[in-house]
Amino acid sequence: MSIWGKIIGATTGFAVGGPIGALVGGLAGHVYDRRRASTDDGGDATKQIAFTIGVIALGAKMAKADGVVTADEVQAFKEVFQIPPAEMKNVARVFDQARKDARGYEIYAHQIAGLFKDTPQVLEDLVDGLFHIAKADNIMHPAELEYLEGVARIFGFGTNDFARIKEGHLGPDKADPYQVLGVSRDAEDDEIKRVYRKLIREHHPDALIAQGMPEEFVRVANDKLAVINVAYDRIEKERGLV
Repeated sequence: MSIWGKIIGATTGFAVGGPIGALVGGLAGHVYDRRRASTDDGGDATKQIAFTIGVIALGAKMAKADGVVTADEVQAFKEVFQIPPAEMKNVARVFDQARKDARGYEIYAHQIAGLFKDTPQVLEDLVDGLFHIAKADNIMHPAELEYLEGVARIFGFGTNDFARIKEGHLGPDKADPYQVLGVSRDAEDDEIKRVYRKLIREHHPDALIAQGMPEEFVRVANDKLAVINVAYDRIEKERGLV
């Protein structure tokens, strides 16, 4: 079952409270057929729903960061989550509820951080998704960058971690491949290979889905893998690795 069907089913009883639970509950009055979905898969479904609603909420809060919501950003949001046309109205309702919420983004970020505290790779992909939306209009506003850094900090990523994540969004021609992998230029070849293999393992879409990331978010995971592979390929050619 798709994540959107699970979210509709969750309006009858969601295991996660807090601001994310409130947003899910806000859909209840707009759902036409709740019986078509089920959350029998328990904790996995709960984490997937929380992740999805959390991304929508944090995306909505980021839209307020620079005071302007562009068509490019809206389109990027749709691409990040592969939202079927039939579910756009429900997604828009959650987005608008979060955007109008007087509370800051921090309450959503803290709740998501708590749910995925043992799986930082999932949290990193969430930050990557927000980066994708922020840069959609080809302008990374300082307020958006500050927002992203704030979310990453709540997720437990330090300054160096955030710099590494950000580097991956500069494009292959501008990004420092060593920074993308999070290794020193002085690192031994074996160390670089070890780190590369670890990153590929941790950020493989199947591994992330098993940890609570919904399948509908897989594009971001695939983009992350591509960035890691491009960075390693550049280092491989530079060093003549075999």
